[in-house]
Amino acid sequence: MIDKNKVQEVINKIRPALQRDGGDVELVEITEDNVVKVRLTGACGHCPMSIMTLKGGIEATLKQDIPEVKAVEAV
Repeated sequence: MIDKNKVQEVINKIRPALQRDGGDVELVEITEDNVVKVRLTGACGHCPMSIMTLKGGIEATLKQDIPEVKAVEAV
């Protein structure tokens, strides 16, 4: 199982970029099969580019820093 604190640290590195655009991200859960579930909030919650932010930004960074991460999904 992936350490929740480690995932939160990576999310905290990403958070300022999202907040500059009026959005944010919060960690919801980490599944047993290493899928990280997050909630995009603020401007990110309804932005048409949110899937790009999720996959190209959040997921890519998490996988780079924590190779055990299989995927990142929005809930």
